[in-house]
Amino acid sequence: MVAARDDFLAAGYYDPIAARLADLCGMGQIVGDAGAGTGFYLAKAIKGVGLALDVSKHALKRAARAHPRIGAVVADVWRPLPVKADALDVLLNVFAPRNPGEFARVLKPGGMLVTVTPGADHLSPLVEGLGLLRVEEDKEGRLAAAVGEWFALAVQDRLEFDLELDHKAVSEVVGMGPSAWHERETGLDALPDPVTVRASVLITGWRPRR
Repeated sequence: MVAARDDFLAAGYYDPIAARLADLCGMGQIVGDAGAGTGFYLAKAIKGVGLALDVSKHALKRAARAHPRIGAVVADVWRPLPVKADALDVLLNVFAPRNPGEFARVLKPGGMLVTVTPGADHLSPLVEGLGLLRVEEDKEGRLAAAVGEWFALAVQDRLEFDLELDHKAVSEVVGMGPSAWHERETGLDALPDPVTVRASVLITGWRPRR
C-alpha cells in the first residue's frame, strides 16, 4: 500500500490537489499532516517546517525523505497526538481519519484545519468496474457534524478533474485506498487501457472555535 501510494503520487496525478493545499497553507510556518502517509502533500505545502504524523513507520521513512524540513513522528490519530497544544499554524488531513478534538488542541488560535475528502463521483468508473468501496451518503454533512463542535467552516472548494490511467496506475490508486483491504473482483482486464477516471474531492478549511 505504501509503495503504491508513493508511485501513484510521484507520477503527478494528484498534483492539482497538492497545489490547492499549498494555497490554503499560505505562509503558515509550522504545518502538520495527520495521516501523512509518504508526506507527498506536506512536502508540497510547507513554506517553513512540516510535521508528518502517521501510524505506519514504513510510510514515515519516506515522509522524512520527502523534504529536508519535514520531521516524522509515529502517531495514532485516534489517540492523543504527540504534539504540544497551540503548536501548529495549519494541520492537513487528507483522505485520513479525523480526531477533531485533538486537531483543535494542537492548532494555534487562528490556525486552520484543512481536510480532503472524496466526492460521490471520485474514481468513477473504477468504483463500478472494480467493486470498490463507495463514498458514504451525505459524507459532507457527516464531516461537518463530526468537526462542528470544535471548528467553524472557513472555506470550501470542490475540485474535479479527469485522469488518463493505464492499468498499472489503476492498480496503484486502488492499492492506496481502503479498497485495498477488502475482497473484490479485480475486473481490471475488462477496463480500457488507458481508462478515463474522474477525480472528485472536497477541500475544506476549518477555523478552531476559540
